[in-house]
Amino acid sequence: MSSSSSSSSSSSSSSEAKWSFDVFINLRGEDVRYGFVTDLHSCLIHGGINAHIDSEDLRHGDEISPALMKAIEQSRIAMLVFSENYALSRWCLDELVKVMECRRLKNQRVLPVFYKVEPGDIRGLRGSNGDALTGHEKKLGQDSERVKKWREDLFEAANLSGWHYDHGNETEFIERIVKEISTLVRRVPLSVTKYPIGVRCRVEEVMSLLSMGSDDIRMTGIWGTGGLGKTTIANDVYNSIAKTSNRPDGLVHLQEKLLFEILWKESLVVLSVDGGTNMIRDRLCCRKISLVLDDVDHGNQLNALARECEWYGKGSEIIVTTRDKHVLNSHGIDQVYEVKPLDRGEAFELLSSHAFQGNQMKDISRDHKDNVLGYAKGLPLAIVVLGDLLCGRSKDLWESILKKLAESPNKDINSILKISFDVLEDNERDIFLDIACFFKGRVREYVTRVLDSCERSLVTIEHDCIVQMHDLIKQMGQDVVKKECPNDPSKCSRLWCYDDVNEVLSTAMVRASHQTTDNLIVFNLHAITELPLGTNDVKGIVLQLQTPAKLHISPNAFMHMRRVKLLILSSAQINRGPYVFLMI
Repeated sequence: MSSSSSSSSSSSSSSEAKWSFDVFINLRGEDVRYGFVTDLHSCLIHGGINAHIDSEDLRHGDEISPALMKAIEQSRIAMLVFSENYALSRWCLDELVKVMECRRLKNQRVLPVFYKVEPGDIRGLRGSNGDALTGHEKKLGQDSERVKKWREDLFEAANLSGWHYDHGNETEFIERIVKEISTLVRRVPLSVTKYPIGVRCRVEEVMSLLSMGSDDIRMTGIWGTGGLGKTTIANDVYNSIAKTSNRPDGLVHLQEKLLFEILWKESLVVLSVDGGTNMIRDRLCCRKISLVLDDVDHGNQLNALARECEWYGKGSEIIVTTRDKHVLNSHGIDQVYEVKPLDRGEAFELLSSHAFQGNQMKDISRDHKDNVLGYAKGLPLAIVVLGDLLCGRSKDLWESILKKLAESPNKDINSILKISFDVLEDNERDIFLDIACFFKGRVREYVTRVLDSCERSLVTIEHDCIVQMHDLIKQMGQDVVKKECPNDPSKCSRLWCYDDVNEVLSTAMVRASHQTTDNLIVFNLHAITELPLGTNDVKGIVLQLQTPAKLHISPNAFMHMRRVKLLILSSAQINRGPYVFLMI
């Protein structure tokens, strides 16, 4: 979670930049160089902050020197010291334009200092600074693009959060700036990704939902299953510091963190969630911020941090990433971006970036690459994990690893996907596992006869009628069931593999009433009333064979299956021909 004024974003994260300076100070020397800025620079250096002061030695003629341009580009933070005659200096204004360009393209943090000038006068281009721009227009022409750019960037910069000094103890004012700069310098921004393939276009689609440049306060959701890159996209829209709220005082901790990062006041203490909501509403209602709430899975998290848009100032943008679309819907967030898997071209490029070095690609057949892409199904997480796993491996090892993956999911991928499963309620888990083990690809009407619906970015409906889920999510669900008792299928809650079904049914009596037709045997399992209670954990058996196969059913098959509620056996050869068993 992070806050600041809004900005565009590039696919490269500021965390990946190599900063030469912590702070670049832009100023008009005749106004503030000797005195305020000299003292400020000394305090920054004394505090271990590598600060660079704009020097006249780097100014040549009417243009900024390449050395000065480089110093701006390689600074993590740019500080703009607005003074009484700031706009008289063309160098100051050209540096300002460069700083604002770095803010847009490199996520550079820009902090204004209004030194003995009113922020409103800078924003409105009034007073001596407004007169200075008028004078530049007379010299450079009424239609000068250069002056037009100066005006635009002055207005934008003056709208950013910073510091205002009019009178009072200047030493204390400098100490406050240094303390807050120290906090920002110590803060490590999140990295986007090593190979941001497919990220840029998705970021642009999210940016199109935001109210960039307007006074609207907008909440935007980014929704999708685990591993699709929601956090990567959100971080690229605004390089955020993501927090979680799993600890008992998690929401209070988050509220304190949010208030501190915006207000920079360590003394703020939040005693309760309700108290924190009031403090956020009262103290931030005039602050224009960009706020990213990452991996939200409960409505109480949104209520504690952003219950209403009006809690924040005009022009604020709030981005929420979640796996649970219901969280967004229930909060009234109607601007929702659904993250889709990578297309085949993007997936292949991402796989190549992680898996192949030098000429290794020549040794790996097209079928092997297609198998990896088919397994990942456009899921960036899976492609990155598998690419790194397969990097530098021989063709034989590729075959071995792919064969192993077909039998058991990769633990790194599985652990991320399973997060969505772990937060489900018990009845929702049952629904999901039934779909993962039995009903993927079946018609929705058929499935809803026996199941309720759930939506945690785990199950989707295609063409308004087909129940679907990503193959890796299906594999994750089946792995959950297999781990219930790996060596004894009779103690697993669901059976769908021929060998497991045959083993369980061949060892146990159908004393339930039944009817027989040419291709169907229907058992009334609820008629089993005389059987003793048992320990068998099987809840459902669904065997859907592509080709008919013999299935042996023992007279005692259902002796201990007191929990079975679903039994479907399709194309199983029992006695004389194929039959289908359905529970009634």
